[in-house]
Amino acid sequence: MGDTNIQVGPEPLTFAEVVAVARDGARVALTDEAMKAITDSRAAIEELESRPTPVYGVSTGFGALATRHIAPELRARLQLNIVRSHAAGSGPEVEREVVRALMLLRLHTLATGRTGVQPATARAFAALLNAGITPIVHEHGSLGCSGDLAPLAHCALALIGEGQVRDAKVDLREAKDALAEAGIEPVTLGAKEGLALLNGTDGMLGMLVLAIRDLHRLFTAADLAAAMSVEALLGTDRVFAADLQALRPHPGQGISAANLRALLADSPIMASHRGPDCTRVQDAYSLRCAPQVNGAARDTLAHAELVASRELASAVDNPVVLPDGRVESNGNFHGAPVAYVLDFLAVPTADVASMSERRTDRLLDKARSFGLPAFLADDPGVDSGLMIAQYTQAAIVSDLKRHAVPSSADSIPSSAMQEDHVSMGWNAARKLRRAVDGLTQVVAIEIMAAARALELRAPLRPGPATAAVVARLREGGVPGPGPDRHLAPEIAATTELVRDGSLVAAAESVTGPLS
Repeated sequence: MGDTNIQVGPEPLTFAEVVAVARDGARVALTDEAMKAITDSRAAIEELESRPTPVYGVSTGFGALATRHIAPELRARLQLNIVRSHAAGSGPEVEREVVRALMLLRLHTLATGRTGVQPATARAFAALLNAGITPIVHEHGSLGCSGDLAPLAHCALALIGEGQVRDAKVDLREAKDALAEAGIEPVTLGAKEGLALLNGTDGMLGMLVLAIRDLHRLFTAADLAAAMSVEALLGTDRVFAADLQALRPHPGQGISAANLRALLADSPIMASHRGPDCTRVQDAYSLRCAPQVNGAARDTLAHAELVASRELASAVDNPVVLPDGRVESNGNFHGAPVAYVLDFLAVPTADVASMSERRTDRLLDKARSFGLPAFLADDPGVDSGLMIAQYTQAAIVSDLKRHAVPSSADSIPSSAMQEDHVSMGWNAARKLRRAVDGLTQVVAIEIMAAARALELRAPLRPGPATAAVVARLREGGVPGPGPDRHLAPEIAATTELVRDGSLVAAAESVTGPLS
């Protein structure tokens, strides 16, 4: 596990802190401020529990069963039962990084002192993260309202020593055995605690934060791919001029255009057709409008960041313990704010991929590639070149368009119509993760094709920035032009170089930081 300690208190977590815990195994520590807030809110719950007045989730049932008053001797069983009964997920395991993000975000809400859990419960939750114990959470089970109930219930189940987990070595274990080995005492749940561990938007928010981090990198990679294709297709860079872009002052558009200008600077290929004999007045939209599309995607991402930052500053539970000791029901668990932006991001993710695929198709089409061989093949007809790589792109893009259909526009009532409108935000998050992965592959294939096309322009040379990208690709095990060969490993290698930022870093070694 990582050596970094992320301080978890009532103050908002940062995007970087969430990613550090989720992906890099950073450790967590509850602050003194958090422990005081937790202790104070627990005292309020224990005082309320002794009153005859019913309090939701403390002395009543849950959901449509909230009308039943629960006798004091049954309340411990009530909290245990909600965890066991709600751990009803189904389907494949959710990724480890998602579960760790979910756990961190629930821990943060506990640390705000608005949930009423025992201090020992919060400490045990932190200990699970630090021990690298990851509960098994399943693909299906959350409606994104009343929180991500089933995913969080599976985490709470591990906290009480039940169910299955992955240990720090990612081995499948019984939770009680993994906890014992790590020296963690299973939690005995008190009043309201089962509910407090379940009632949050932490899963969908965690996936949103991770997607935001990935899309920042991918939209820059999309600018890189576009620049390489413009160069390889003998396009014009005049349309990316700052004064032209300023006529439509969308921030993202300006950023993407600036990236394209930097990436195409000092290119001998671009210089070769700038003279009066050039008849290329306007390029196809997939080249000319790259800043408009990639830029709009960036602006959508900025809106999603704003929503995520507000959610990171939230304490989502129902009921909540207020600073004056009141315990009040509320609707803050509804996932609509997060669900909407998860769906929103899936649209530009699909569209950026769609434009990328169109540029690739242009690179491979002899009738539109201005002198490049058909399919960038060594001996067209004998060799198929990158023909089927574009098929792969097209298949992925078609899938991404399907994932762009919003989940949050759907609602299926649950809990005997008590929960009669839900967000489906978890589903929106799951499909966005698949969309991000698809965009990574699509952009990688365009870069792979554009790199081959740039080399086929010899003796003309690409610009310093794009040449550095081609060189990094070749160092990464992706060969240049030549007879047909097994393409799948090359696509996989290029995809990894896009995913880990290596290709953008190669360009930035020449241009300086791209936005």
